[in-house]
Amino acid sequence: MLSFLDICYTAVTIPQILVIFWIGRVHIAFSGCLLQMYFFHSLGITENYLLTIMAYDRYIAICNPLRYSTIMTSRCCKLLVFACWLCGFLSPVTKLILVTFLPFCGSNEIHHLFCDLSPLLHLACADTFLNVITDFVINSCIIILTSAFIALTYTKILITIILMNSAEGRRKAFSTCSAHITVVLILFGSVAFMYVRPQTVYAPEYDQLVTINYTILTPLLNPAVYSLRNKEIKRALKKYLQIY
Repeated sequence: MLSFLDICYTAVTIPQILVIFWIGRVHIAFSGCLLQMYFFHSLGITENYLLTIMAYDRYIAICNPLRYSTIMTSRCCKLLVFACWLCGFLSPVTKLILVTFLPFCGSNEIHHLFCDLSPLLHLACADTFLNVITDFVINSCIIILTSAFIALTYTKILITIILMNSAEGRRKAFSTCSAHITVVLILFGSVAFMYVRPQTVYAPEYDQLVTINYTILTPLLNPAVYSLRNKEIKRALKKYLQIY
């Protein structure tokens, strides 16, 4: 599901970014801009929630290994994934509705790689204080709550690992969590820097740099981070490198 999310997430923005790099500019209708912004935020928030329940999965696997198969059943996993998608697609609806009520005049050029809320608010001819505060509150609640939940689960995981008597058990436990925590730190750090701030005046160049990090680099790194934990892929990679 994480792989599928990354495919959808990049498909929303990457084609347009490539066109901008190739041609220099691209035209998009206002309705298309709103749709792009909605799907970008929805899929990003869904991935945020999915990484959160993945932390819960690792908590159950390490702290309650004997009960794992009875707690994380197929039905439970499907319900958790469905909840992630539902909450992810409902979360940005308020921000989208508020944008539709704004009047736009003058310049219609967005100084960004794709349609996002903050660059779009710069084009509005009315006070955007309500939009900025709503965006800040929603983003802050999502990131702070999910980050706190992940931090709590990993604190309990760390305590459990420290209390393990077997060095091999500790190694396996750390190996189970290393890929997930790496992805979480990369994604949450970039998203928090970009969206948990109440101001709208900022340097577009810095935001474009951060945007490339979580729209391109993070989905690119996810398969590599998770695949390198697979023994078969490691063996295949070693054989490939030995040939050359």
